[in-house]
Order: sequence, then C-alpha cells, then structure tokens
Amino acid sequence: MIYCVEDDVNIREIEIYTLQSMGFEAAGFADGKAFFEALDRELPELVLLDVMLPDLDGIQILKMLRQRTKTKDLPVIMATARGAEFEKIQALDLGADDYLAKPFSMMEMAARVKAVLRRTNKDVNENCLNIGALSIDKLGHKVTLNGETLELTLKEYELLLLLCRSRGRAFTREQILDVVWGTNYDGETRTVDVHIKTLRQKLQSMGEIIKTVRGVGYKVEYSE
Repeated sequence: MIYCVEDDVNIREIEIYTLQSMGFEAAGFADGKAFFEALDRELPELVLLDVMLPDLDGIQILKMLRQRTKTKDLPVIMATARGAEFEKIQALDLGADDYLAKPFSMMEMAARVKAVLRRTNKDVNENCLNIGALSIDKLGHKVTLNGETLELTLKEYELLLLLCRSRGRAFTREQILDVVWGTNYDGETRTVDVHIKTLRQKLQSMGEIIKTVRGVGYKVEYSE
C-alpha cells in the first residue's frame, strides 16, 4: 500500500491511478489529519508527501513520522516546488528518502517509488513480464521477442509496459498521455496513435496483442 498525501485532487487522483496501473495498492489523502487517521489503521509501504498542505505542512508531517517508533523508518518521498532548494535540503536532512520537484511526470514518480522500495528491500515485482514470445525485463529496461532484443524508444517502452502490466484493461488516449507523457504534456492524443502504430510494427507477429477499443483507446489482450 502506498499513501499519497496531496491536497490537489487532480494530482492526487492521477498519482493513485498511475500507481494502481503499475500494480500497487494506493490511497490518497487531502491533509495531514486524514493521513494520520489512516496511518493508525494501516501502515503503508511508502508515503508520497506534498510539502504544501492545508493543515500540517509536509515538513511537519515528516518530523512527526520520524519521531514515532512505528514510522521512523517508513519510506517517504517528498513533493516540493521546483527550485525550492531549501525545502529539498530540509526534507532530506529530516530523513526523507527522495524528493520529486513539481511538476513531475507520472513515469518519473513511478520510477522513484520503485527505486526507494528497492533500497528499503520491499517487494516491487521487478521480475520479467512475459506474454507469449514477448518478454519485458523491467530491471534491464529491455524488451525481447523470441529472445531477440527489440529497439524501442523510451516512450514506446513505457507505453508497452503500461499496457502489458494491466493486461485486459482498456486505457483512453488521455490516460495514456497522462501516465507516459506526463500531466503537463500539451500535445495531441494522435501522438498515442502514432506510437501504437510503430510499436505494433516493431512487435511483428506479437503486435496483434495491442487491441484498439473502439470509442475508448487501447489495451493488451493475449490468450495463452
């Protein structure tokens, strides 16, 4: 379970959505009060903690976490304003495990979450993902087909990983843009269609596992 403490409802929802699409359980809270109430019920594996909150700020919350026996070793990633060097230094000095500078992409967030969980010896499901003759090595950031390495761009890799991790689940083009390109991307949804086309071509015979869902977007579907 990962807790996202963020008062901006749009950011909080996309954080939760992204983490869930990556296979994590996630829950969100708009302020410190709700967060600590949840903490008393269940201890998460990691906390994504925004600095600017309406009641207690993130720095205060981090101090409280480090003072409690039960949460002193709880992994915490702070979300700070871009350029706020003092906030970053203060957070790290108080024991934050990492920080994200806003605005950040959802793929960067997911990568940092996995990196922190690796360092703290948590299970982040880093083994290879296999679908038929296709294999995605998440640790090596490599895709092979029948044992041969495929040359994918970063966005093609992230797009394929997103769809394969949530096999059978349909994603809209907007959802794909938010997760793979980031919430601040200003391009058109046609970008997704172009990347899907080239990805299908590179996957050769396995390209057919990427299905077009009419009126929605795309999903990966494969019968053993």
